[in-house]
Amino acid sequence: MSGGRLRRIVASARRLARQCRDVVARTSRIARWEVSRSAGTVDRKTVLALVVMALAIGTAGVSVSDSGLGLEREMYVAGVDEESRYYDVAVESEQFRAVPLDDIEADGGGDSTAETATIRGDANVDVVVTRDGRVGHVGDNGAAAYDAFRSAVEDYNAELMDDEADQAAAYPVLVSLEYQERDPDGSTDSGADDGNDAGSGDGTGGSTDGDGSATGGGGSSGTGDGDGRMQVPNVGDGGTSTSAGTPGSIAPPFPFESLVLAFLFVVPMNFVIQAYGSTIMDERVKRRGELLLVSPASRYEIVGGKTLPYLLGLVGIVAAITYAIEGGPIAVAATLPIALVFLAATFAGAMLARSFKELTFVTVTISVVLTTYTFIPAIFTDVNPIALISPLTLVVMDLQDESVRLGEYLFSTAPFYLSAVVLFLLGIGVYREEDMFAQKPIPTKVIDAIASRIHSRWSVPLLSVLFIPFVFAGQLLAVALLFAVPETVAVPVIIIIAAAIEEVAKSIHVYAGFARSRFDATLKTGVVLGVLSGAGFFVGEKITHIVQFVGLPELTVGAAAFGPAPSVSSEPVLYLAVLLAPLVLHVLTAVCSAIGASSGRNGYAIGFLVATLVHAGYNLGVLALVA
Repeated sequence: MSGGRLRRIVASARRLARQCRDVVARTSRIARWEVSRSAGTVDRKTVLALVVMALAIGTAGVSVSDSGLGLEREMYVAGVDEESRYYDVAVESEQFRAVPLDDIEADGGGDSTAETATIRGDANVDVVVTRDGRVGHVGDNGAAAYDAFRSAVEDYNAELMDDEADQAAAYPVLVSLEYQERDPDGSTDSGADDGNDAGSGDGTGGSTDGDGSATGGGGSSGTGDGDGRMQVPNVGDGGTSTSAGTPGSIAPPFPFESLVLAFLFVVPMNFVIQAYGSTIMDERVKRRGELLLVSPASRYEIVGGKTLPYLLGLVGIVAAITYAIEGGPIAVAATLPIALVFLAATFAGAMLARSFKELTFVTVTISVVLTTYTFIPAIFTDVNPIALISPLTLVVMDLQDESVRLGEYLFSTAPFYLSAVVLFLLGIGVYREEDMFAQKPIPTKVIDAIASRIHSRWSVPLLSVLFIPFVFAGQLLAVALLFAVPETVAVPVIIIIAAAIEEVAKSIHVYAGFARSRFDATLKTGVVLGVLSGAGFFVGEKITHIVQFVGLPELTVGAAAFGPAPSVSSEPVLYLAVLLAPLVLHVLTAVCSAIGASSGRNGYAIGFLVATLVHAGYNLGVLALVA
């Protein structure tokens, strides 16, 4: 390498480093301005609201944690002597306070029951354990105290069994729960017998019914490996749930405590985005953004600097909550993309809203939609692989000390990361004077934001790929909301919804390009753009085949939304035809919408409707073919 070329490379590297340093400096300066400006606008009402929010989050978190708030500590009084076998039960249960029988017994009068010893009328006692071992209750709270005492006895016995060195002797019955997919006719696929029938070689009989209920004698249950088995309760691993315990401890899986703790991460985000959206809207209404627009800072640096304090604030809040509830790094990593989407959606909404009233509607809609998307699927963490579409599922898994694989993390968070990037890009597209301070309707600004990203025909396939995360998220949410609905209703609905979502993603930017005169409104141009959009979407859609790794096509509604699981055919020609059939479909439907878009809004509506019907008919035919 010559000396002159080496010097040019070094000079270019220094110039790039200086530019990066300038970008960081300008972004940091804007972030400091944002912090100082926002701090000056905080009043007493805001501080009071933040304090109330912190107390509410802290109270809810501690209430469902292992330690709890202690609200039930020594709620009842149990009369029991130290020599009684029930004495340790009363002492170790936080709900009871043990008192000796001598302190509550009467000389011969007072209240009494058939089950208890004679006690004094003024004795404050709820449960009494007589010297011969009988347990009874007294007073108005006696019945509730008696039930609580029975539960305490069961918990105490369970702890003794758990501490037993010989677990085989403590739990001679091992129950394996295996949840089976229920057919529309109400039957279940109980799976094939693997030979571990009752009374098999290990001397520990027992079995598992197809609906997950335990039957049979004392022993290790047979866990059939039928094709209908769903991947539960560990999302994505396809295993069964095997744990030691009494038959009475078997209950449907529902991670209530972990789910409430996970929800605590989402609550602060709703408050932060209100402040973030208000500061963006304030610059538009009061035209303070003009000063930044004429500064040397670019639009990306301005938006980055204004967003950075709120993002760091959310990360700090998430980290503090994680530490308080004894979570791990996975909980923080899983909630980061949720925070990014909250901020990105709020930024885009604030750039589209025309007033603070509209901004309030936008932020409330964002909160409801994103909270629904993240919270509802996580309810099924221990039941169905559909739960993995929500990053909160990873938080629940982390709080339950379950391992999270890299593939599961990417599957849950990748749509959020990509959606945040696209939303920020669309919002930055209208972060300019002609859009920031103009009172345009929201649909008009949406078209402006999309059209700002169209620079040539090759922008069309790129945008089709960038819109894939929204398609993925919309279809996943539809599947999550409809997978429990009867298939006769859910399948047709999901087919139409999935087709409509995909057609919007393939055509909205084409319509924006025609509406803003980025392209010539001719039939030839419409065909070319339709082909480019459909081909680009086909490429992006292949990325979504990651859903195959978590078993979503095993659900009927999942197959309706994403297509059945691919199978490798022994015939190369047939396999190639199956592979390219979606390409033909996407190109054909995209051309229909593009031709309609070239003739205006009404033409676009007609073309979009035709494309949706064709797409839905194709999906229905594929499902009928593979059924």
